[in-house]
Amino acid sequence: MHRFWRPRVKLKSSPKLSKRAGSWQKPASRWPSMISPNDFIFLNEKGNLKELGWDGPSREKLWRYNQHYFDDLNAHNERERKSWHTDLIEKWIVGNPPLVGTGWESYPTSLRIINWIKWHLSGNQLSASALQSLFIQLRWLNKRLEYHLLGNHLFVNAKALVFGGLFFEGKESDKWLKKGLRILNKEIEEQILPDGGHFELSTMYHSLAFEDILDLINITIPNVAKSMHQWLKNMCHPDGEISFFNDSAFDIAPSVSELDSYFKRLGIEASKAIDKNLTFLKDSGYFRIRNGSAVAIMDVAKIGPDYLPGHGHADTLSFELSIDKQRVFVNSGTSCYGISAERLRQRGTHAHNTLVINGKDSSEVWAGFRVAKRANPFDIKIDESEDGTCISIEASHDGYSKIFNSHVIHRRRWKFEDNNLAIHDKIDGKFVYSEVLFRLHPDVILDVEEETNFSVGSILLNEGYKMQFSTDGRARLNDSTWHPFFGVIQNCQVISVTFDKNEVNTIFSW
Repeated sequence: MHRFWRPRVKLKSSPKLSKRAGSWQKPASRWPSMISPNDFIFLNEKGNLKELGWDGPSREKLWRYNQHYFDDLNAHNERERKSWHTDLIEKWIVGNPPLVGTGWESYPTSLRIINWIKWHLSGNQLSASALQSLFIQLRWLNKRLEYHLLGNHLFVNAKALVFGGLFFEGKESDKWLKKGLRILNKEIEEQILPDGGHFELSTMYHSLAFEDILDLINITIPNVAKSMHQWLKNMCHPDGEISFFNDSAFDIAPSVSELDSYFKRLGIEASKAIDKNLTFLKDSGYFRIRNGSAVAIMDVAKIGPDYLPGHGHADTLSFELSIDKQRVFVNSGTSCYGISAERLRQRGTHAHNTLVINGKDSSEVWAGFRVAKRANPFDIKIDESEDGTCISIEASHDGYSKIFNSHVIHRRRWKFEDNNLAIHDKIDGKFVYSEVLFRLHPDVILDVEEETNFSVGSILLNEGYKMQFSTDGRARLNDSTWHPFFGVIQNCQVISVTFDKNEVNTIFSW
């Protein structure tokens, strides 16, 4: 839509700043992305402004987007780089004439508006030329909202209008504020589920949305932060960081500890500590189970909103597990966007801890952010003993029925008891080949005599801990990769269990 319509925008204005009531709290910080006045590192890839410019074709679009976000203005130790930031803002104004180039697309414009205003409210000073540019950016954004994309794009557009509407005085900025609030009221109801989860069902995008809500509270707009904070805590491993379901990686959103600190600075009543052995985030579709020293998170969720599945993976009935603070079973994570074979692989079922039938994905992921036929979970059952020491979760999905156009159902049961996890996988219907996959964190190793056709083994954890493994199928050990950050590849091992009958049992004990 935006390719064919470019509204006219007045480039002159005399903006006045509003008088702010109340105090501005330091927002959550990311890791710095500026390593010199002209050098950046985004997505673990370096680049020099003088060599690349603001729209250098030698970098992927997501990298170039990051150039225009200005996240470093509010990153860790930002005051040490204040002179860099002041100069960078002026360089951006000169190098990006109004309405031209990647930097004027609606999403980076929204994030830049927010970051410039946060930087100013944190005790810095936007110059007269920066304030003039900021006002024009808001005027442009107001006519370029991303209704065609919806989701986090439209949410951030509206957030920027609210920030701008409160930052500047006048009738025009009042209209931005009213418009932004109207959109946010609708989108919060749509995007934040009753259990506090973000509707795209990605821990990374939930963290970004949680940061958005905290920023809005900081600028005096109250909202749903408490339930979002509780959801995020439930979806974290004991090491304190997010699990990897759907598009998720570290360092795109602020860390969980940064968001925790920001939450506390805003004076919001603390969320409840996680003291249950079983938590079911029913609206999102995730279970968290604690069994002794183990914590597991299980996915019985839809792939995402029906109209916005772009950040979804074919990971239905997958899970992750930690022993103490050591991650043991991990989904692959996310290292890239765009359209590539690697992006498709990381979204596919083979990259997750679940069952693959006939080598196919359980949901038909394609291109960079598309899904056709998709799995729907059903028959979710919970059985918990009175003392909470024995917990059984069952769920099924119909993804393969849609892929093969015949009745093929994957049914899975996780049973936790006495430092033991028994996983039962069953297939209803006919199939040629199937395998159950268990991706090991790079820091743990499977110890077996042979790497093919084994049925027992020991998983070696750090500090001398061991987890015993056994299966009534045929197991082999494959090499693969894990992607905890964008642009990062770490080698890891995957246990692949194949079987001829319609069901297989796999047991882990620790």
